[in-house]
Amino acid sequence: MNKTIGILLIVIGAAMLIWTGFTYTKKEKIIDAGPIQVSAEREKTINWPPYLGGLFVIGGIVIIATSKK
Repeated sequence: MNKTIGILLIVIGAAMLIWTGFTYTKKEKIIDAGPIQVSAEREKTINWPPYLGGLFVIGGIVIIATSKK
């Protein structure tokens, strides 16, 4: 079980090091006045610091190294 968690942390950490964030589009209502509706598409960005991916990789390595065989 611990080895599985360790490998999962390494994979997630490596992915976080490669992709430092992502962008998605959200549709928002600007004006809603009876039958007239105006909406706009806005891009939202989610970023995380690269050191967080490094911490995940190191944590996964530590878990694998300390798990019992």
